[in-house]
Amino acid sequence: MSISAEVKGILVGVLQLNGDNAILQDDTPLLGAFPEFDSMAVVSILTALEERFGVYVDDDEISAEVFETVSSLIKFIEEKV
Repeated sequence: MSISAEVKGILVGVLQLNGDNAILQDDTPLLGAFPEFDSMAVVSILTALEERFGVYVDDDEISAEVFETVSSLIKFIEEKV
């Protein structure tokens, strides 16, 4: 499975989007686009990504730009891997 597909799967799971990866396109906005996407969701997503990809995300790396779109989050993780 590709990094992109796995990141989308984690987003679907954490945001409880009923297993529908199709609604998450690369240009899908994240912040402000889903009512479920709150600070706790950010923590849950980061934790799941760290565990899945064996990376560590430092607090100062977390920004609105990282969570702007699905693509920006995927790019961030690809750079960490």
